[in-house]
Amino acid sequence: MRARWIEAWGGELLDGERPRPVPGDGEALVRVEACSIGLTVLNCIRGDLGADDAGLPRVPGHEIVGEIVEVGRGVDPARVGERVMAYFYLCCGECRRCLEGPESLCERLAGVIGVHRDGGYAEYTALPARNLLPLPAGLGASDATAIPDAIATPVHVARHADIRPGDRVAVTAAGGGVGVHMVQVARVCGADVAGLEVVPEKLRFLEDELSVAAVDSSDFNSLALPADWHGRADVVVDLLGTRASLSWGGGALAPGGRLVVLTTFPGVGFDVSPRELVFAHATIMGSRYASRAELGTASRMVASGRVRPIVTRVVDAGGIDAVHDQLQRGELIGRGAVAWAA
Repeated sequence: MRARWIEAWGGELLDGERPRPVPGDGEALVRVEACSIGLTVLNCIRGDLGADDAGLPRVPGHEIVGEIVEVGRGVDPARVGERVMAYFYLCCGECRRCLEGPESLCERLAGVIGVHRDGGYAEYTALPARNLLPLPAGLGASDATAIPDAIATPVHVARHADIRPGDRVAVTAAGGGVGVHMVQVARVCGADVAGLEVVPEKLRFLEDELSVAAVDSSDFNSLALPADWHGRADVVVDLLGTRASLSWGGGALAPGGRLVVLTTFPGVGFDVSPRELVFAHATIMGSRYASRAELGTASRMVASGRVRPIVTRVVDAGGIDAVHDQLQRGELIGRGAVAWAA
C-alpha cells in the first residue's frame, strides 16, 4: 500500500510503499477514505505525544474515515463493509473510567493513534475494533474527518464547561481546526460567541462565513470584546496556549466564569491568584479530548446540519507536505485532509 511515514521523531515524512497491515485479535482492517491534517498531527510527528523509538517507523494521522474490509478474531464479521471513524485514544474499554464514559481518562491507556499505532496517512490501517465507531450515512469522507477530533473535542468542551444559552464564550485561535468548530458548537448550545484571531483571512472567515463576532487578538492588552459583554466572558476556550493568551483568559472571566485549557505545550505557564479565583468564584479547567459517545453526538450535529465541517484544503498523498507547511505558517483555515483513491 502507499503510505507516508516517519523513521525518527521530528524527522522527514517519507513517501513510498509499506506492507498492508493484517488485523490481529479484536482488530479490524480499515480502507482509509480520508484522514484529517491538523496541528495535532504535527505535534505527533515531533514526538510531543510520545517519542519511544521502539514505535518507529510510524504512520501518522488520527482523524480517520474509512470502511472496514477485514476483521480479526473476536470481531463480528458483520462489521465488514461498515463505514467508520476512528476514536483517537487507544482505551481499554473495560476499566472504571471507560465504563463510566470518559475513555480519554482510561486507566490502562495504550497511547494514541498515529503515535502508538499506525494511522491514516496510509491506504489501510489496522486498529482495535472498539476504536472504530459508525459514521452516519451520506457524509463525505473529507468533511467527515473533522468529526473525530476537531468537532468532538468542542462537544466535550461544551459539556465540561457547561456552556448554556446566553453565556458569553470567547475562543482563542478561532480560525484553526478546532477553533472554527468550537465557535459553532458553542452557538448550538445557545451561547453568544466571539472568535479571537490574528490572521486577517481567518478573521474575515469567522465574520463572513460563520457569522461570529471576530476579534483581533494581535495584542491581548488592548483587544476589544463585543461592547455588550462589558469586557468579560463567561467562558474562555484557550486553543492558543501562550502565556499572554492564558493570562488574558483568566483575567477576562466574569463572576462564575470558566477558563478551559486545551494545549499541552511544555514549559508554558501563567500566574494565577487564588484570592481572585475565590472572589470571582471562577474555574480553570483542563479538557482532554472526548468520549466515544461525544463522537456520536458530533457526527449527529454534522448530519443534521447544525455544525458545518470546515475542511478547506483536500490533497492526495503527495500534497500532505504542502498542507503541513501551511499549518506551520498559521495560514490554514480549519482543517486539511488527505483523500485516498478508492
